Amino acid sequence: MAMFSQDALNPGVRKREVFGWAMYDFANSGYTTVVLTAVFAAYFVGGIAGKAPWATFAWTAALSASYAIVMFTMPSLGAYADLRAAKKRLLAWFTVACVLSTAALALAGPGSVAFAILLVVVSNTFYSYGESLTAAFLPELARPEALGKVSGWGWGFGYFGGMLSLGLCLGYVIWAQGQGIAAAQFVPVTMLITAVLYGLASLATFRLLRERAQPDPRALRESGLAASLRQLHRTFAQARQFRDFTWLMACAVCYQGGVAVAVTLAAIYAETVIGFRQQETMVLVFVLNIAAAAGAFAWGYLQDRIGHKIALGSTLAGWIATCVIAALTTTKGGFWWAAAIAGLCMGSSQSAGRALAGMFAPPKQLAEFYGLWTFAIRLASIIGPLSYGAITWATGGNQRLAILSTAALFAAGLALLMPIDVRRGRAAALQADTARTSG
Repeated sequence: MAMFSQDALNPGVRKREVFGWAMYDFANSGYTTVVLTAVFAAYFVGGIAGKAPWATFAWTAALSASYAIVMFTMPSLGAYADLRAAKKRLLAWFTVACVLSTAALALAGPGSVAFAILLVVVSNTFYSYGESLTAAFLPELARPEALGKVSGWGWGFGYFGGMLSLGLCLGYVIWAQGQGIAAAQFVPVTMLITAVLYGLASLATFRLLRERAQPDPRALRESGLAASLRQLHRTFAQARQFRDFTWLMACAVCYQGGVAVAVTLAAIYAETVIGFRQQETMVLVFVLNIAAAAGAFAWGYLQDRIGHKIALGSTLAGWIATCVIAALTTTKGGFWWAAAIAGLCMGSSQSAGRALAGMFAPPKQLAEFYGLWTFAIRLASIIGPLSYGAITWATGGNQRLAILSTAALFAAGLALLMPIDVRRGRAAALQADTARTSG
């Protein structure tokens, strides 16, 4: 199809390989959709923690702990993957670990708060590692002028994986509730469904995706940790050269914090504030995924046409509107409007950010720079949900004020986007790659 043009891909890259790469987005989307958004988050608060006043804060604290681990380890893991040409190998190990720990969530029941928190920390850490490494393949596959659309292909396709996982889980939950089965019995089955689909779908990635990077001979003569830390030190020493990438990281810390609130707390907000039942929440998230897939796919083409900066900025304006509507509405219908806008903005803002990071990453340091990008978005994932949980706790459960305050994160991201010069950032990336090769 002309829509999936070969012209968007780098020489030597075949469409089947891009399909394999996109299948990882398809595979891991079920984790965020079912575990973090639609099912386990609300079950943790209402079922495992028994709706305790601290339950929402405990959930956000568990996620924050995993993001802190990722923040301080992923940049060095990315540098290691670049130096040893090990992106695909590490991705395989991280995938196995995430699948197994997701399946183990089936063992968490009412009262087992510490056990559930431990498994959420482990599974989300390995999920985040995998997300970062698969993003680092993007600039190897897509031409610079087509990063937006190819990123959109993967992100849009990924939402269908989330919908498949959620659809299977929703079908089972409706059947189980019809049989009088309690949440403590049917939620564990949804964790197993999600884990199995994640593992099976990722097999296409490992079958079709190639590792194009070549190991650095200097890295092979010393320990991987020493070489990766030395490379990270060099990158930080040259931070002024990568000022546009630095601005983008600061921007991401703000707006991705707001996105993280939507991903991790939408189900909790819908059920505890608006009054959705669990199956209604699952339907809501299912439709939200449809909107997100459409947004990511269409926005990728628009991004390459109008520019990365304008495309990302317009989605942040949409997020601000989403937060205001969600805070003010008192009806399920009104919340559906907020969710529809959120869906369109969710896929497009995340896909646009991933593509823009690829523009600013030197071609021989892709995993390292996406590791730094991951540092920013995981810091955001701590700031956003944790501040939401803290505001909710401090105000005696006022989640409306918490969601309204989230709009400030998107506004700050919009302000930090303004100084970015895309051409200057791309030129700095290519210059760094030339200097590295000549050196």
